[in-house]
Amino acid sequence: MKRILLIEDDADLASLLDRVLTDEGYAVTRAGDGHTGLHLALTQPVEAMIVDRGLPAVEGLDLIARLRSRGVSTPILVLSARNSTEDRVDGLDAGAEDYLAKPFELTELLARLRALLRRHLDHAGHLTVPGGSLDLATRTVRRTDGSSVELSEREATLLGLLAARPGAVFSRGDLLDRVFDEAESETVVDTYVHYCRRKLGRGVISTVRGLGYRLGSS
Repeated sequence: MKRILLIEDDADLASLLDRVLTDEGYAVTRAGDGHTGLHLALTQPVEAMIVDRGLPAVEGLDLIARLRSRGVSTPILVLSARNSTEDRVDGLDAGAEDYLAKPFELTELLARLRALLRRHLDHAGHLTVPGGSLDLATRTVRRTDGSSVELSEREATLLGLLAARPGAVFSRGDLLDRVFDEAESETVVDTYVHYCRRKLGRGVISTVRGLGYRLGSS
């Protein structure tokens, strides 16, 4: 199930989009202002964001620029009543992948979201990890010193999930559901974190006490 962060201050529109996205099989997290949205975007694992431009507290394009400056590469679709060429250029230059003017057709929003997720998946084959880069196709970490380390399928999936959201904390439950879906115990997550650390060094994944794991050292 793809997780979507919806940051929209219009309560009626947010409720409508929440309902439509949920009906389409997405798991939706909502925020009604830019400050809350920024916090959730930095701490919650999601596959895409829908961000209104005219947000209170932190304006939409400012929110996006802050996320990109912190290394968050999650694809973003901007919603806005402002639809001049200059407005669209500003949105894309801030770091958004797409820009949709209000009012819009729900079918178009859903189609753009699907396309955005496909493009992001196509370009997510190489991810930055501490000390090198992860090639998901070959399940290989290529170190900055020129050496390489091969990972198992589960090790690569676990590390790739963390690397796709640098700074985000994933609970053991999140990782269990998304990497080890047939496993019965969260201890399997700890086991594979140990395997990754043994191959790549302890600094590749850090433990956030009481919360879970994130990419990199504490």
